Order: sequence, then C-alpha cells, then structure tokens
Amino acid sequence: MADVSYVGFIFSHNEGKYITNTHSNSVFFNFIIEKSIYLCYLCATEHGFIAFMVKKELTESEIAECIPDLWQPLTDAQRDYLAQNFTIQKYKKNETIYCEGETPMYLMCLLSGKVKIYKDGVGGRCQIIRVIKDKEYFAYRAYFAEENFVTAAAAFESCTICFIPMKVIVELIQENSDLAMFFIKQLSKDLGISDERTVNLTQKHIRGRLAESLLFLRDTYGVEEDDCTLSIYLSREDLANLSNMTTSNAIRTLSNFAAENLIIIDGRKIKLIDMERLKKISKIG
Repeated sequence: MADVSYVGFIFSHNEGKYITNTHSNSVFFNFIIEKSIYLCYLCATEHGFIAFMVKKELTESEIAECIPDLWQPLTDAQRDYLAQNFTIQKYKKNETIYCEGETPMYLMCLLSGKVKIYKDGVGGRCQIIRVIKDKEYFAYRAYFAEENFVTAAAAFESCTICFIPMKVIVELIQENSDLAMFFIKQLSKDLGISDERTVNLTQKHIRGRLAESLLFLRDTYGVEEDDCTLSIYLSREDLANLSNMTTSNAIRTLSNFAAENLIIIDGRKIKLIDMERLKKISKIG
C-alpha cells in the first residue's frame, strides 16, 4: 500500500481522461466536468488508485488569459470545443515532463514556472537546446513531423502546464487558417532561434558562449527588481549544459567574469553588472 497522508477514494483505470508521467511512480488524472478542471494526484496501490481531488474552476475568460495567442483567432464554437479539451497539470522542480523517444500527444503551454528542453548526447552529456517561458507553447513539432520526441523536457522549477490534445489542435487548424498561420509563425521563429544558437554554441569560444548564455537568460526570463539579477537560478551544471561546456569550465569562467567585475555571484543568483562588456564578449566570441 502506498504511503499517503490524505483522505482519498478508489478509481478504476477506465474512468475519466488521464495523462501519465512515465518517469514518476505517480499518475495524474485530469477530469473535465462542466468546464471545471479537477487535478487528481494518484498513487498506485495494490488494488486500484488512491487519489485526492482539487477542484479548480476555470471560466472561458481565464482560459483565454492562459493561452491568449491560441484563443484569439478562434470562433465561439471553436473556443467552446477547446475549453472542453483543456487540462492542467503541475510538475515539481526537476520532474520530467516528457522523454526522448516518447510519442507526442499534446500541445503544451507553460502557464507558470520555467522549463528546459534538452537532449542527452555522447557520454551522457546533456545539452540544453532551449528554455521555455510563460505563455510559450512547446511539444508540438514532433507531432506535426509525425515522429517521436527527439528531445526531452523537465521543470527548472515548480511549474504549471496546460495540455491540449494535438488531434484537437489539428481539427481546429483545418477549420481556421488564422490558427494555422499562428503555428507557422511559431515554428519559423523557433527555427530561427535554433539556427542562431547552433552557430553561437559551435563557433564561439568558452567566454563568448557563457556571455551569450547569460544574455540569453536575461532576454528570456528578465531580471528582478534590482534590474540586474537574473530571474532564474540555475545550477552550474545547467548553465554549463546551456553553454555547451563542462561544469568545471563554467565555474572557472564565471569566477573570471566576477573577478573582472562583469557579474556578481551570490550562490545561484547571478547579477549582470556590465552589460556592454558582456555583449562585446558575446559578439566577438
């Protein structure tokens, strides 16, 4: 019997619509009942599942705030259809969202938190391909390409993600040319960013790559109220994986930047105090 500290009830496998996380011992069931979303955290037991249910009411206006770019071009009937197929799931820090080789089934949109898209390379080295920010869509390219995921995704920190079945998205695209154009633009932007990142990570030297990554994080997640502290606290390993270098090189280069008064390091907090010099280092590589 799983160790649970809450009052629950039993479900069978065929009740409701569910999404499973294959990299956890837990299963997340997402029920939609009259536009109410029930987030159910389920622990496997010997004879069924014990779950607690947290009811989270979402009106159509709240859904519109969650996915404004997707919502705006839809007709009223299409919005109602989308709302009926809109689910939410929460992830803990470092929890896997999807894995390389899995079959894509859902369009995902990050509602809060931070997510990394990465790929394990030769010798177990990890390369962070890109990072996801609030209201950004991901996990759909592989479905359009009719292939399995070639990357994996995990939470940098606790995050909330909405899921929409890709079959629903395809139906809406076939009915709505404006929505189709939205996805064409999104894929085109992602391809441009990917092309630029490839050049930066392969042609720049270590200092240029790290400076570029720090500026990239600033542009993506912004800074705190002091206008210089990055609004994301990365481990040295994650920063190295983002910059295509070893962890030891990332630590050494950060220390050099601090000694040159380019940045201030406070644990995982990094303050960018000389933006012009960092931009110059990033540009010249």
